[in-house]
Amino acid sequence: MKGEHPFVRWAIKVIESKIRKGIVPKPNPEELPPEMFKIKAGVFVTLHKENGELRGCIGTFLPTTENIAYEIAQMALEAALRDPRFPPVQPTELDSLVVNVDVLSTPQEVLSLEELDPKKYGVIVESGWKRGLLLPDLEGVDTVEEQLRIAKLKAGIGANERIKIYKFTVKRYR
Repeated sequence: MKGEHPFVRWAIKVIESKIRKGIVPKPNPEELPPEMFKIKAGVFVTLHKENGELRGCIGTFLPTTENIAYEIAQMALEAALRDPRFPPVQPTELDSLVVNVDVLSTPQEVLSLEELDPKKYGVIVESGWKRGLLLPDLEGVDTVEEQLRIAKLKAGIGANERIKIYKFTVKRYR
């Protein structure tokens, strides 16, 4: 597994420890950057094969834990072991995975589609209890219409259903 940033190295350590040893390490303030214990935010962890093919991606759009050290650990395990689109990552795959960690800003309601830019903003669409999220700057997603279509599809929202739209930014770490 490859990663340069401390957030990514932490996600890798958690995944490798769980898969190889069956142990989930606890965040250690002496080993991790101090900001990981000060920031609360939604986090997505994405796993890709070396050829760029998606291998797992799970996250939260709002924080669910006490800080991003715990949020990253939880989402790393979810992406590696519980993404329903993929079987759990196997030990033989670990050396060939590429990990990204996205830290999300607080979502803001969108009042006009003019506010959106699929390269800059991710979107959350809601209709009743159904909710779909799409991260920004994804390959092949070049228009607002395409971004909203995919987010609605992920949520099971029909083309003509009324929706609320929220936007957010991400800081992507590799």
